[in-house]
Amino acid sequence: MLQEPDKQAIVLIVDDSVENLQVLSTLLKDLYKIKVAKSGEKALEIALQNPMPDLVLLDIMMPGMDGFEVCTALKADPLTQKIPVIFITALNEVTDETKGFRKGGADFITKPFNPDIVKARIKTHLELQSERKKSEALLRVLLPENVISDLINKGKHVPVIHKDVSILFCDFVGFTSATMSMSPELLIEELSAIFGEFDEVCDRCGATRIKTIGDAYMAVAGLGEYDEAHALKLTQVGLDFIQFIHTRNQLNGQQWQCRIGIHSGSVIGGIVGKTRFLYDIMGDSVNIAARVESKGTPMRVTITDATKNRLNNQYTFEALGDVLLKGKGEMPLFLVNPKA
Repeated sequence: MLQEPDKQAIVLIVDDSVENLQVLSTLLKDLYKIKVAKSGEKALEIALQNPMPDLVLLDIMMPGMDGFEVCTALKADPLTQKIPVIFITALNEVTDETKGFRKGGADFITKPFNPDIVKARIKTHLELQSERKKSEALLRVLLPENVISDLINKGKHVPVIHKDVSILFCDFVGFTSATMSMSPELLIEELSAIFGEFDEVCDRCGATRIKTIGDAYMAVAGLGEYDEAHALKLTQVGLDFIQFIHTRNQLNGQQWQCRIGIHSGSVIGGIVGKTRFLYDIMGDSVNIAARVESKGTPMRVTITDATKNRLNNQYTFEALGDVLLKGKGEMPLFLVNPKA
């Protein structure tokens, strides 16, 4: 989710001087939500409390942990490492600034404070932080978490063979005829609303949308670290998709029906393209899942034996028998019954 634009930013001020804390708090309290700490140890404790600060103003010369040590600790913790740190100090030696930047500091403000400079630098770094969060939120729409982590920390993502995942395809029955009777604006509005809800279902169930192609929606569960519940999660995604469509049809003039197919197996995952890149998965298991969807029953979740065997008797099924899948031969398929 993108950060709310009107959310008041939280600034943590760390200084052992009560006078400095009062000066900075008075200066900033009308602009931001303020938290204060009189020691480095307390600052680290507060930084981990929810809601976490969006920026830290950090004094360097403090008893106990000094500002450099606090900054090092903040940057070493994955939960706080992306919070920008602005050092506040009476030091003005180049070597001190160099050390501060090496420790991960974003900027320096020298004492005595110039109110306009303090406000301007905090505003700049909070805006940069906000844009970074928006970019990462957008990436999460487009890419799985493990791929985002690789891109941020390594600058690249190496294609990976995922040996055991589940793949879902969903498309709409009679979509072509529907497009002929609907305006382009209404068609896009309908698909956006439906796919937007599908995205939320995937997030809630621990699955990842891979892409949409026209009226087709493709999702996967089990990417990243091995997850033995990937088939259960994606089956629940499919059932939730259908329940949403049922509910929406009762309230909406446009009536939709969808087919959903799921197969489990191995895939290759990687980023395709250079300037307009896309994360995609490929392999025989993907092709089988697509074929299963095309043979599926409208408003039911159709699965292969490979997926059924991973559901650990959590559902009941209706056997469809051996079904001929284009290019794959005959395979036993099953309809999943929703839980009572």
